[in-house]
Amino acid sequence: MRRTKQIRHAGELPEPPKTRSAPIVPVLAFAGITVAVMQTLLVPVIKDLPVLLDTDPANATWVMTATLLAGAVSTPIMGRLGDLHGKRRMLLASLAVMVIGSLVCASTDDLVVMITGRALQGFAMGAIPLGIGIMRDELPREKLGSAMALMSSSIGVGGGLALPAAALVAQHADWHALFLGSAGLGVLAMALTYALVPEPPLRAPGTFDFVGALGLSLGLVLLLLPVTKGGDWGWTSALTLGLLAASVTVLVTWGLFELRTPAPLVDLRTTARREVLLTNLASIMVGVAFYAVSLVLPQLLQLPTSTGYGLGQSMVVAGLCVAPLGVTMMFVAPLYARISARRGPKTTLMLGMLVIAIGYGAGLGLLSAAWQTVLIAVVLGAGIGLAYSSLPALIIGAVDPSETGAANGLNTLMRSIGTSVSSAVIGMVLANTSVTTGSVRVPSMEGFRISFLIAMGAVLVGLALAAFLPSQRPSGHPVLLASSAAPAPAPAPAKSAARTVRHDGAPSSAEPVPPGGTP
Repeated sequence: MRRTKQIRHAGELPEPPKTRSAPIVPVLAFAGITVAVMQTLLVPVIKDLPVLLDTDPANATWVMTATLLAGAVSTPIMGRLGDLHGKRRMLLASLAVMVIGSLVCASTDDLVVMITGRALQGFAMGAIPLGIGIMRDELPREKLGSAMALMSSSIGVGGGLALPAAALVAQHADWHALFLGSAGLGVLAMALTYALVPEPPLRAPGTFDFVGALGLSLGLVLLLLPVTKGGDWGWTSALTLGLLAASVTVLVTWGLFELRTPAPLVDLRTTARREVLLTNLASIMVGVAFYAVSLVLPQLLQLPTSTGYGLGQSMVVAGLCVAPLGVTMMFVAPLYARISARRGPKTTLMLGMLVIAIGYGAGLGLLSAAWQTVLIAVVLGAGIGLAYSSLPALIIGAVDPSETGAANGLNTLMRSIGTSVSSAVIGMVLANTSVTTGSVRVPSMEGFRISFLIAMGAVLVGLALAAFLPSQRPSGHPVLLASSAAPAPAPAPAKSAARTVRHDGAPSSAEPVPPGGTP
């Protein structure tokens, strides 16, 4: 049977082929949670890394930075490769690289080797947009909304659930066991994906843009290095400013190249559409808000009570208090599907960001007991879960089906940039407002509250951006717009033309389809 895909210039999403959808959603969500664990895997031992790796603190931070940089670079690249060569295939490749990186880290105490392994772990972040793309291709309409919401939220669910688990392992076992555990999760995710997730037949025409991938990778590294290391290097140092200037130069040059390339890595004309641009900018703000709570609450919980505001909890208890952040994100996916079906993803995104702002605002006065941090984590988890769940639907509703992998990869990148900015800014605030207790400088309550204010301000900016998004039909199914290569044809009163692309990319004829109907 000839495999075909339909790219519709207007109208609703065509009905995906019926598949065994029951195992697809939990398996892909588990894969997303597994790769997201890499973000917070070492948070419980981050303060001990200089001793564990026999290096100074400035060098030890590269163990965290390498994962961030690799994840940022891989997400748009793996998304595009998935569109071209198969999303399931690239998902398995991402997980395999993560397993290799975990095994490398588990076998070494050398700083350079550890950084290499951590970079390989971060490379797997491309699995999240790939999973969203598989869901878009394979699931029936009625299950697509909540499934994509869960997959999109997995980036926060994995990060939140990893904290208590990693703390428990780090407190009672050798820290290398953390990497053995992540390797085991990766192997399990690969086995489940191989056995239960089909390879979607849909393929995008064209070839991979190697020059564009190299340019974007170089530009992102030049941008994120000073963002993440500016606190150590000095924000006005020649190195920081020089790298920022170089990143602007490279990214502008890359953008001009992409506009002239027939098959670009990122279709910038599509990215410049109002709905895509505003969604990506709002994603940065949600990323800032998400990471702020992950930086503040664990430190507050573990500070000794002798400071006058520290809550004196153990590493494991602190992780358990923050865990509701990820758990709540996971359980709001069905709620998102109901709200979005009635009001549309724009409304859900705005509601989520409003809940986040309320959570941070209330948190300014709720930092004096462990149960209050749990309450903050629950409220923020609900808001972040709703916001993250809305993003794939907004993106998919604005791009052609052949671009979903790359477009969601870019959106995931925007969230990563938000978390990077949050890490740099919050870290600088906590360092500059720290106080001396005994012979040690620790974060102050003033620094924690300023961090919450920054997060609340960021999400309010995101809320303002989201207000200018065009409303999509509250049917629960995204509306696909024309590709940037050609203007959308005017809707016909009775028929709407559809372009069909075979598995090998060759065009073929297709039966006319009624507007908004199913072939």
